[in-house]
Amino acid sequence: MFRTALRNVLAHKARLLMTVLAVMLGVAFVSGTLVFADTLSHAFRNQSAKSYDDVAVAVSSYADENDAGREPGIPEQTLGKIAALDGVAAAHGRVDGFAGVADPDGKLIGVGWSNKGSNFSPGRDGKDPAYTFTHGSGPARDDQIALDADSAAKGRYAVGDRVRVATNGPVREYTLSGVFTTGDGAVNAGGSLVLFDTGTAQRLYLEPGYYRDVTVTATPGADDTAILAAVEPLLPEHAEAQTGEALAEKQAADIEAELGALQQVLLGFAGIALFVGVFLISNTFTMLVAQRTRELALMRAVGASRRQITRSVLIEAAIVGASASAVGFALGIGLTVGLRRGMAAFGIKVPDGPLVVSATPVAAAFAVGVLVTMFAAWLPGRRAAKIPPVAAMGSVHAPAGAKSLVWRNSAGGALTGLGAAGIVAGASAAGDTGRMLIAAGAFLALTGVIVLIPQLSRPVIALARPLLVGAFSVAGTLAGRNAVRNPRRTGATASALAIGLTLVTGLSVLGVTVGRAVDKMTTDSIKADYMVTMANGGGLDRSALAALEKAPGVSAVSPQQAVHVEVKGDFAAASAVTAGDIAKVMNVQVVNGSLDTLAKGGVAVAEKTAASKGWKVGDSLPVTFGDGKKGTLEVGAVFRDNELLSPVLVGTEVTDPHEARPHIRQILVKTDGGRSEANEKALIDALGDNPAIAVMDRQDIRDEFGGMINTLLNIMYGLLAMALIIAVLGVVNTLAMSVFERQQEIGMLRAIGLDRRRVKRMVRLEAVVISVFGAVVGIGLGTFLGWAVGETFRDKVPGYALVLPWDRIGLFLVLAALVGLLAAMWPARSAARLNMLTAIKTE
Repeated sequence: MFRTALRNVLAHKARLLMTVLAVMLGVAFVSGTLVFADTLSHAFRNQSAKSYDDVAVAVSSYADENDAGREPGIPEQTLGKIAALDGVAAAHGRVDGFAGVADPDGKLIGVGWSNKGSNFSPGRDGKDPAYTFTHGSGPARDDQIALDADSAAKGRYAVGDRVRVATNGPVREYTLSGVFTTGDGAVNAGGSLVLFDTGTAQRLYLEPGYYRDVTVTATPGADDTAILAAVEPLLPEHAEAQTGEALAEKQAADIEAELGALQQVLLGFAGIALFVGVFLISNTFTMLVAQRTRELALMRAVGASRRQITRSVLIEAAIVGASASAVGFALGIGLTVGLRRGMAAFGIKVPDGPLVVSATPVAAAFAVGVLVTMFAAWLPGRRAAKIPPVAAMGSVHAPAGAKSLVWRNSAGGALTGLGAAGIVAGASAAGDTGRMLIAAGAFLALTGVIVLIPQLSRPVIALARPLLVGAFSVAGTLAGRNAVRNPRRTGATASALAIGLTLVTGLSVLGVTVGRAVDKMTTDSIKADYMVTMANGGGLDRSALAALEKAPGVSAVSPQQAVHVEVKGDFAAASAVTAGDIAKVMNVQVVNGSLDTLAKGGVAVAEKTAASKGWKVGDSLPVTFGDGKKGTLEVGAVFRDNELLSPVLVGTEVTDPHEARPHIRQILVKTDGGRSEANEKALIDALGDNPAIAVMDRQDIRDEFGGMINTLLNIMYGLLAMALIIAVLGVVNTLAMSVFERQQEIGMLRAIGLDRRRVKRMVRLEAVVISVFGAVVGIGLGTFLGWAVGETFRDKVPGYALVLPWDRIGLFLVLAALVGLLAAMWPARSAARLNMLTAIKTE
């Protein structure tokens, strides 16, 4: 049977090409994901271990800068005591924070969230072991900096040049004293690293005489554990120490966890692609079995059992799966190499390291490829074994019996009904429980629709038949009939497209609906003409607020300043705002009381918070501020909940005396005359043309909130592209094999006058009908799922209302039709080029 199976594979290799491609693409996705994750994990592990090679002990502090009751970090005296311990070669104090470097055009170098500043901490030899200088040396004065090599190259800076550097305060110019290389994670993530002298870094990021971290190097032969034991008693209560080896292992574990999450997401999409491929493979083997009924009958007649026939088909599937897996695995390795180069091209640096190909990706690639192919071929093989030898010898294909059709339709209807009920129940339940019900219901409903889709094909395609006949006459009539001639084949082909478009449409409905709600919330809530934020998402300095208040044309300014406030011992999510101006820059709908009380030291509370805490206007609340001091605040207003406002608002005059380093998340600005180029320039000039500060107008604000949703949608579309490509291959495969089966029929049509042009049109229209049918089913089910999932969190998104993205739905239908046309190019050409006499003689 193995020789027979191998002969059949070689004899039908052209017809198995699409199956091989589908399995190959799915396996490439799986193996590429696994190899990519292993390679990155190995590279980051090595980098982490290398970074802490010379570190015996690492000390980190977690002090609250606004807590007046304890020190803000590790004091200089403690650093000196650590350095004097036995076995310690050197102890380097570190302090860091945000620092952005402007290029010669005034633009920020690198991505804001990974732009970092730190201190140069030289030892007795004048060198800092964390950095290797390629040009110049470390900064020795407060007007000098050193810059990482990549940032220096991007900014075209050389030693001695003046460089503009922004922290969360005003921009300053420094002289570049040196250029260095480093394994720092911020630089590897595409950011920049600026080194200041220690005194300057402490003033910028902490307080003079204090460090946030300490790294300890040991003398030769010293025991790291013994040094750790000696260091720990010297530390303040808000600091902890661990060996460099332990820290490296912890970082490696964190990296492993993050990459593991990414790997699971990618494997999920790979699974979707393989699931879609199952329909293509099953269709291929079903058609191959149908085309070889005489051959299979002859094998039965000479003694082959049903089990042997099934085994023969499964062996063919295993050979195809193994061959496709080998090619797919090689393609997966190529994808890994391409991804690494692509990341480098987009400025995402990955540590150098070898390509890691372990046993797991190899085993997974072949297991997935072979098992998926055999699973998809099992049902066609089982059907082949059931064909009676006499019926097969006469090429009489036994149609599905009434009992079989009744069972199939009943099962499909029951599954679809159960799934739909689960989805509706999940939409009503809301929350995580609701989403779990929807997931289970979606699986049942999708399975039921796949079972029913052959039955659905006749009435749905019948609706389009008048259009086909009216527009394309004979070719349209034949295409409509051919599309429903074999409903199971049409259904299997359309199912592949339906699955992909179910997911794409569901995501689109969710994304557009949430995006519209967020956009409405933004426009309804914000009255300000501009929002000012830091490029890294961090806090702005007080100097930025003061500068904007003095800027020409500004009529109102209010910060959104995070503050530490405890009410009756419980932490309250509070923001400090400018009393009198907050109502001019934000739409605060007061339910009771007045916002004017903020200027008198009062507090405004969101409606839901007030209800849950039992607070009302006039209540006095005992509070504890961030510096530990206590006071009493009176509730002066209750306002409707607003997602862009904290539930507790208090005036900056009340909180500023208790905040050593206020964390200003954003500043909202209202200008005379609204948005204009002149007003925007005035704000930018007032901020000193700071490259690290973003000044956004109302449209920019809307894009900022909506852009994240669009980016996420585009990523999802990209990951689902593989499944859609495999679905397209399924259409090509079905048409090509259908043309092969109908050679005699096509020859007869040619003989009675159907020219080549209309033969091509017939095949193309058949492909379009099947593709659009699959798209209609997928879009309908996807819209239903998108609605249901949205219902589970509508209470958490103000203004949420279902929005059907008709433009995208229309685009999906048009693309489905184009997919059909493209898929039909080769089969249509083959059909038109058939020799009519040869085709008529074909059995």
